Amino acid sequence: MSSTELNRTDLGKALCIVTGASRGFGRTTAREMSRLVKPGSVLVLVARTGDDLRALQAELADSEAGRAGLVAECVVADLGQMDGLESVVRASKEVFSEDVDHVILVNNAASLGDVSRYAKSFTNMAEVDSYLSLNVSSSLCLTARILQAFPRRPGMRRTVVNITSLCALQPFPSWVLYCTGKAAREMMFRVLAEEEPDLRVLNYSPGPLDTDMQMAARSVTADPSLRKSFSDMFAQGRLLTCEASCAKLMKLLLEDTYTSGAHIDVYDL
Repeated sequence: MSSTELNRTDLGKALCIVTGASRGFGRTTAREMSRLVKPGSVLVLVARTGDDLRALQAELADSEAGRAGLVAECVVADLGQMDGLESVVRASKEVFSEDVDHVILVNNAASLGDVSRYAKSFTNMAEVDSYLSLNVSSSLCLTARILQAFPRRPGMRRTVVNITSLCALQPFPSWVLYCTGKAAREMMFRVLAEEEPDLRVLNYSPGPLDTDMQMAARSVTADPSLRKSFSDMFAQGRLLTCEASCAKLMKLLLEDTYTSGAHIDVYDL
C-alpha cells in the first residue's frame, strides 16, 4: 500500500449505500460520509420510515456537501422482503455513474428483537424466521446483489461494512435473537472476505450508543443483571454518542489498513 493511500483525506467519488439510515448510528454514518466523499458522489439512504429519510435528505441537500454536488437518494424499503432489496439495487444502479471510484455498502439496518423473553420461550418458527430474514438473510442477499451489480473493475474500490456488536462474540441472557443474528451476520462477512480478496470487508462494533435501541434495552431486557448494567451505563454517562463512534469508523475507512473481515470494536481504537 502506498503512502498516498495511507494518507487519504476523502473516500473518493463514491456511491454509498447506507441501510437503517433514518435514525441513530445509520443516520450519523450518512452525515459523516457526506463530508468525506468527493463532489458528485451519491448517498443511497435506505430505511422503512420515509419521513425521517426525507428529512435527512433535505438536511444533506442543504449542507456544504449538498451544495458542492452531493446527491442523496431515499429508498423507503423493508429489507426483510425481496421487493425491498430489489428497490435498493435498482435505485443504486440508476444513480451510478462510470466515474465513481468507490462503492461502499454499510449494512447497518437491524432490530433488537424481543429481549423481554428467554430462549426457551421461542417456539414459533415464523417469529424467529421473520427476525432472521431482516437481520441476517437480507444483509447477505443485499450484499450479494450489490456486488453483482457493481463487479470488480480496474480503478474502482469496493467496501462492505457490517455494523456488528459485542453480542456477536459474547452471549447476553434474554438476547437470544440479537446475539444469534449478530454472530451469524459477522461470520457471513468473514467468509465473504476470504472469498473476495479484492473486496474490503469490515465488521465494526460501535459500542454502547445513546440511541432508542439502548433505551429499549434498559427498559425491557428480561435478565435483571443485564438490564441493570445497561441502566448503570446510562446513569453514569458511559454511553457513547453516535458521532464519537462514527468518527472512529470514518478514520478506519480513510486509513484502510485493517485486515479485511476483521472485527474491530470502538474500544480497540
